[in-house]
Amino acid sequence: MAPPNEPTALPNPLIPGFNPDPSCVLVDGTYYAVTSSFEYLPALPVYRSTDFVTWEHIGNVATRPEQVGLGATPSGAGVWAPTLRHHDGRFHVIVNITAGPRGCVVFTAPDPAGPWDDGVRIDGIDGIDPDLAWDDSGTAYVTYSGLRMSDTEPWSHDGILQARVDLATGQVLEQPRLLWSGTGLVAPEGPHLYRRGDHWYLLIAEGGTEFGHAVSVARGPSIKGPFEGAPGNPLLRAVGTDAPVQRTGHADLVRGPDGRDLVVLLGTRTAGAFAPLGRETFATTVEWSDGWPQLSPVPLHPRPEPVDEHFDLAEAGALADPGWLAVGRTPGEVATVDVAAGHLTIRADAGGLDVFRPDFVGRRQRHLESRFEVRIDPRDGRGGLGLRYDERFTVALIAEKSSQAGVVRVTARATMSTITQSWSAEVSGDTLVLRIETDVPPGPVGTPWSAGGDRIRLTVVDDTGLQTQLAELDGRYWSVETAVPFTGRVTGMFAEAGTVHFTDFRYHGTGGS
Repeated sequence: MAPPNEPTALPNPLIPGFNPDPSCVLVDGTYYAVTSSFEYLPALPVYRSTDFVTWEHIGNVATRPEQVGLGATPSGAGVWAPTLRHHDGRFHVIVNITAGPRGCVVFTAPDPAGPWDDGVRIDGIDGIDPDLAWDDSGTAYVTYSGLRMSDTEPWSHDGILQARVDLATGQVLEQPRLLWSGTGLVAPEGPHLYRRGDHWYLLIAEGGTEFGHAVSVARGPSIKGPFEGAPGNPLLRAVGTDAPVQRTGHADLVRGPDGRDLVVLLGTRTAGAFAPLGRETFATTVEWSDGWPQLSPVPLHPRPEPVDEHFDLAEAGALADPGWLAVGRTPGEVATVDVAAGHLTIRADAGGLDVFRPDFVGRRQRHLESRFEVRIDPRDGRGGLGLRYDERFTVALIAEKSSQAGVVRVTARATMSTITQSWSAEVSGDTLVLRIETDVPPGPVGTPWSAGGDRIRLTVVDDTGLQTQLAELDGRYWSVETAVPFTGRVTGMFAEAGTVHFTDFRYHGTGGS
């Protein structure tokens, strides 16, 4: 086994599944990390580790809708690219909430597990990916990507900007200044500032968050610069290589357990040439040479142990686990647990997976080989188990009562933008188990799998254990390259008519995938 300071000893992905734009701090021997969550609530998942290997999802920064204001936020917008820092005994998360009323917000808490406060809005920060740092006198500075979101020329870019701020009042105390514009690659973003010795280091992402994504660095004598770029920029870029982790970028520096520096960063792992799980959190090691950081290539090293989760949806705390997600609302606003009746119920107020705010509660897919299952009772409505990238790219198993007593009609439905295909069968029983499985099969030339991508199977199991597979899909169409670039697969329960009852939600992820 590699020594612990080598990148191959790090589990990679470090935090699997839809967990992009990581930011990490070390406080009193414990690591904490926060990632982006876009249109989902609760927002800004918080992870904890004491060894940088085993990470626990301990809570979320935004557990109340008013903290982030996502009611009218379109899919793919919302809670982007946070920075997590610790100062004067409190944890701070600064984030830009795009296409919503809150804009740039700083949340604080004494304990990262929460609860977090309602946040202070920083007016005058017109951009994305804000970083928060303090100089030697304790003055706070916000450094951010000058991608203008509210200008007469939206999406125009002013480089990496910085302003001194009052965190108590949310006031910007000076005209933002240009710090650096990167090496000339598109979309300089994701800045983070660090003091090391006599220099301040400015770490950024550039090249866009797709295959051209890169990490670059500059340094200067003060928090305000002036900054000069490293002679070896970009420090890390996977495009054009056969590296198993692509789109590497948006890095944050932290001291590792052995005293050497590490970075956490986003990347994608592929099933062939496609990345079904979206952007995940990875890590790699850092060496220093002539006062400049050198980043090691990001290895792929999935955890070997399988993951099995079972949620008894008849328990009062069935939705207490912080990994449950809903779109623009909290899971508790979508689903109710009836302990006396022995099930969880979702009522179709908005509709199924293909609407703007679906009546849907799900969890991140974290393995390439996975299985989601739930038992459904559709006697009072129509709904099922679905996989979501956004409302335009979904896969679903839908159950509803048949006109024949003791029979349920189950439909497998696949939607890709404006194209929908479905397959149906009638199955005996009043309650059924719906199953969505994914794997990466070996494929000879001439099969869909030879071009890369995973396989999605949709199966129904009746009360006798009889399994009926309704469809097998080419997962390339529900991957980051063809669906949406920012998020990832979230799979769970939904209702599209009436009220639907669920019990026994299960997830299995195969180790090493």
